[in-house]
Amino acid sequence: MLSGKEKGRSLPSSPGAGRGRGSASLYDDEVFAAFRAITISHHWDGPCESAASFIRRTGFGPSLHRHDGGEIRGTPRNTLPLPQIIEEACQEAEIYKAAGVDGLIVENMHDRPYTVGVGAEITAAMAVICATVKQTCPRLPVGVQILSAANQDAIAVALAAGLDFIRAEGFVFSHVADEGILNACAGKLLRYRKQIGAEHIQVFADVKKKHSSHALTADVSVAETAKAAEFFLADGVILTGAATGLEADPKELEEVGCAVKIPVLVGSGVTLENLKNYLGANALIVGSYFKKESYWANNIDPDRVKRFMDYAAELRV
Repeated sequence: MLSGKEKGRSLPSSPGAGRGRGSASLYDDEVFAAFRAITISHHWDGPCESAASFIRRTGFGPSLHRHDGGEIRGTPRNTLPLPQIIEEACQEAEIYKAAGVDGLIVENMHDRPYTVGVGAEITAAMAVICATVKQTCPRLPVGVQILSAANQDAIAVALAAGLDFIRAEGFVFSHVADEGILNACAGKLLRYRKQIGAEHIQVFADVKKKHSSHALTADVSVAETAKAAEFFLADGVILTGAATGLEADPKELEEVGCAVKIPVLVGSGVTLENLKNYLGANALIVGSYFKKESYWANNIDPDRVKRFMDYAAELRV
C-alpha cells in the first residue's frame, strides 16, 4: 500500500501538527496528513475501549470488551449502574494509555441484541461515558461507535463529548446484518454533520462489514465499495474479517490500498502473530487479542497489551 508521501501528502513532524484549524476542509492536505500521523482504529465494547499505537505511519489499536453487566440501562442484560460503567471504562482507558496507544474508541458492544438505531437513553449514556473518558485521556484522540448503525447519534455524542472521530457502519450500499437490513447513510450523515457544526469530526466507514450478508452487492468488489465510500466523502475505510476476532484478508488490504487515497484501517482479527501482515494499513483495530484468552467479552489482559505494544514499538523503527 502507498505511504502518505507516496500518495502526495507529507506527514507532519509531530502528531498534533496541522490540527486546530477548525475552518479547514476535511481534505485540506495539512489537516489530512496530521490525521494520518495519529490515525486510530479503535473499538470499545460495552462500552469498551480500544487503543491504537503508531508504527511506521500505521496505527495499531486494541479494542476492549468489558465483562457482562456493563450493558447500558434499558438493554436486556444490564445490571450495573451508569456510574460504575463510567468508572470501569476510565480504568480501561488508563491501561491503554499506559501501554502507549495512539487513541481510543468507545462502543456499546455489550448492548445485545442490537437494534437498528437506539433510544435516547443510550445516546445520553454514551455522551456521558465518552466525555469522561476524554477527560481521562485528554491528549489522545478518542472516537465512538454506537450500535447498531446509530451514526447520527455517534456524531452528536462526539460533538458533545469533544471527540475526534466516529466509526460508521452502513455508510455506502445496503446489506443484511444480524439485526436487520442496513441501508446507505452517507448523504444524511454528512449533511447532519454539516448542520450541527461537526465537520471536524472524522468518519471512518466499514466496507463489506463483518456479521453481515453481502449477497445484495455480490457483484461489487470490496475495492469498488471502498472507492464508493471515498467518493461519498468518508475520511477513511475499515476492512474486517467475517466476524469479531476473525482476520481481514491481506490481499483485500492491498487491493483497497491501491484503489483509494484515504486511510485504510483493519478492524478485526489483529494479533501479535499476524501483525506483520497488516503493515500496509494506516491503522489497526485490535480488540479480542487484548482480552483474556483472546475472547472479546473477557476483561483486558494487561500482559497481552504490553507484549503487543512492545512488539509494535520495535516495528516503528
